Amino acid sequence: MAARAPSVQNAALGSHYVVHLAAPDDFAFWRERARALIQCDVPPDRVSWVEPGGTDDLFAVGGPSRIPVADGGAAPVRVSKRFMKLARNAALHSDPERFALLYRMLWRLQSNSRAMEDKADADVRRIEELDKSVRRDSHKMHAFVRFREVETDDGEYYVAWFEPDHHIVRANAGFFMRRFANMKWSILTPRGCIHWDGKVMRESGPADRSDAPQDDPVEELWKSYYASIFNPARLKVGAMMAEMPKKYWKNMPEAELIPELIAGAQAREAGMVAAGEREARELPATLKAISSAIHTCRDCAIADCGTRAVMGRGASGAALMIVGEQPGDQEDVQGLPFVGPAGQLLDQYLAQAGIDRSAAYITNAVKHFKFRAKGKRRIHHSPTAKEIDTCRWWLEAERVVVKPRVVLALGASAARGLLGKTVSISKARGAAIALDDGAELWVTAHPSYLLRLEGAARDEQAALFVRDLSAVKTRLSQMRA
Repeated sequence: MAARAPSVQNAALGSHYVVHLAAPDDFAFWRERARALIQCDVPPDRVSWVEPGGTDDLFAVGGPSRIPVADGGAAPVRVSKRFMKLARNAALHSDPERFALLYRMLWRLQSNSRAMEDKADADVRRIEELDKSVRRDSHKMHAFVRFREVETDDGEYYVAWFEPDHHIVRANAGFFMRRFANMKWSILTPRGCIHWDGKVMRESGPADRSDAPQDDPVEELWKSYYASIFNPARLKVGAMMAEMPKKYWKNMPEAELIPELIAGAQAREAGMVAAGEREARELPATLKAISSAIHTCRDCAIADCGTRAVMGRGASGAALMIVGEQPGDQEDVQGLPFVGPAGQLLDQYLAQAGIDRSAAYITNAVKHFKFRAKGKRRIHHSPTAKEIDTCRWWLEAERVVVKPRVVLALGASAARGLLGKTVSISKARGAAIALDDGAELWVTAHPSYLLRLEGAARDEQAALFVRDLSAVKTRLSQMRA
C-alpha cells in the first residue's frame, strides 16, 4: 500500500487496537470500525477483532481502548462491489478469523483495487469459501425449518428448532417474516432466536433443544403427504444425502420415513409401472363387473389387511352419487356402504334435507377398511393420498356407469378421490364444482366428523352440514324442473 501521512487523534505510533464487536453477525459495525482504521492507516497486524465472549489479543496489552479518529482530510476508503457482496455473507461465518481476513483484504484493496479479481489469491479464495458456506447454510435453513404448533392462551402459535452452522439467524429473519406473515411463530437456535407476532420481529438469546416442542398432530398429515409425493423412480440416494445431510433429519418429522421409503423404492417403482398398466386397461362396463374386479384388486397395501372390498350401492342412472372416505368396521362386516354409526347419522340428515337415500348411489373413495388394531377393536386409520389416488380408478369406473348429475363428497378424502387433489372443506363447501363429464361436485364434511364433536361445536357443524345437504336437494330439484 502506498505510504500516506494520516492525521489521527487518540492514536499512538505502533499501538495495537482491539475492536470488540457488538454481535457476531454485525457487518455494519465491522464496516464502520474498519473504515476508521483504514483512514488512520492502521495495518492489519495492529488490529484484533473480538466477538462477544471472545478473548482480547495478547498484543493489545497497553494499547488504546478507543478506535483512532481520522481528521476530515483523510482519503476515502476504496472498496469493490464484489468485495462488499462477498463480505456481507463472509461476516456471518463461524470462523473466528473472518473479520481479520476481511480487514486484511480491505487494506489490500487500498493499493490494488483489482485484488478481488485474482482467483488464485489465498485471501480471495478463503472469502469465497466463507460466502459459499454461509449461503448454503441459509438455503438449508429455508428448506429444513419445520414449525410445530403449540397451545397458548392467545391462540395458534408455531415454534421451530434449527441448528445453523453459522450466524445466519438474524440475516434470514426477513425471509420467514415474509413467508409466514400471517402466523405467529418463533425460530429457536443455539445461536439466538427470532420471534414474530404478526407485526413486530423480536430477538432473544440462544435456546436449547428442550425448549422446542417435539411433535404436534399436524405432523401425521405432513408425513402422509410426504410419503405420497415420494417418487421412487427419481430416487438418487447420493444426491439426496448431499442436499439433505443427516444432521438435519432430527428436526424434520418426515425424516423418520426416509429409510423405509428408500428401502421400498424398488418395490414402489414396480408398483408405479403396474399402476400405469392398470390405467391403460379398459374400465369395467357395469357395476357388477366393477364389484367382481375390486374383490381381486391388490394395487395398494390396504387390500392385504384381511378386509373385504365394499362395493357401492344403488342403481346406475341415479341422479345423486354420494361418496365417503372408506368402509368402516361395520361396513366391512356387512359388506355394505354407510351402515355403521356414520351411515345412520347420514340417514337422519338426508331425511331432514328431503333427500331419498334409496334413490341415490352411495360408495366410498377407498374400497377397503384401513385400520389399526387396539386390543380386540379395529380403529379407523385414514388412507394416505397415494392410496386414495390408487383407488380413484375404481371410483371413476363407478361414476362412468352411474352417470350422476350431482356428486356429493363427504370429507376431504372423498373430494380428493373425485378431483385428484386435496381441497379445504371450509373453502370448497357451499358451491358447485364442475367435473369433467358435466356433473356438479358438492363438498361437505363427513358425518363421522360430527360424531366426534360435542355441545356447541357439534351444533354449529351440524347446521352447516344440513345447509350443504339442503343446497344439494335444491340443485337436484332445479335439474328435474
